Amino acid sequence: MAALVLNITFVRPEKFYISGFSNIPHTQYFYVFLCFVYVMTVIGNVFLLSVICLARTLHSPKYMIVFNLALIDLCGSTALIPKLLDTFLFERRFILYEACLSNMFFVMFFGSLQSWTLTCMAYDRFVAICFPLRYHSIVSKRSVAVILLCMWLALIALWSSTVGLLNRLSFCGSLEVQSFYCDHGPIFQLACNDNSINDIMAYVAFLLVLCIPLILIGITYACIAIALSRIVSTAERLKALKTCSSHIILAATFFIPLLFTNISAVVSTLLNPIVYSFKTEDVLNAIKKLFRRNQLGIQNSKRKVLRS
Repeated sequence: MAALVLNITFVRPEKFYISGFSNIPHTQYFYVFLCFVYVMTVIGNVFLLSVICLARTLHSPKYMIVFNLALIDLCGSTALIPKLLDTFLFERRFILYEACLSNMFFVMFFGSLQSWTLTCMAYDRFVAICFPLRYHSIVSKRSVAVILLCMWLALIALWSSTVGLLNRLSFCGSLEVQSFYCDHGPIFQLACNDNSINDIMAYVAFLLVLCIPLILIGITYACIAIALSRIVSTAERLKALKTCSSHIILAATFFIPLLFTNISAVVSTLLNPIVYSFKTEDVLNAIKKLFRRNQLGIQNSKRKVLRS
């Protein structure tokens, strides 16, 4: 067990051992499934990002949030799945201390961003349904840009401090991390000195990343339900509710799996572009326009070739 002694106070290990998925039969099928999820996640999110960039009709505050979600899904799945496959598929279970903390930061950071982006989307639907006449003045490109920027900066600060505080811990016993990646909780619990501040930060992160977003989403949908109950026309009520269906699906696929296991939450990164590409009329129309434009371009090119 190699270790570096810093200032004769903190004992920092050279490597950690990731022990997740040990003694589980037929895990190779799960790894194949993860490969499929990752490839489709990359294709789906790159496709959605491209459509939003190319279609001017989607250059709106709402789709700034959707673009942010697709970017986060792409980065988050890239931070987690390739390293997970490398660890377990190729039996490279030892990971350098610095690489472990880096992996932890990016996985936690992008997961937190996804949680808060879903909260931003709930806020967008709340304003659209409860204050329809003031929607464009409240949810502007500038206000959404400020919200997203503040969200990124706040979560960078949260996870930089949370991960950085691990450097004050000494690891003089077991270095076996009982998780499928460099998870914060299992790692700080291996420390042999006082880890109370790390325990506090874990609770703070839990509240900020899961509890508060869930509460805010719940409040927004309670307000939306009250607003919908005041609409006399059933058709108008269903039309307004339909605009929330995509967000409800995305929020459910992100938060519900977390009640059981973190790894199942990666499926939401695959579903997000599918839901927004095929359940949102604006995106479907934009895809059709881009396809027609591409077809016209091909036909015009063929005509020019034939004329020449």
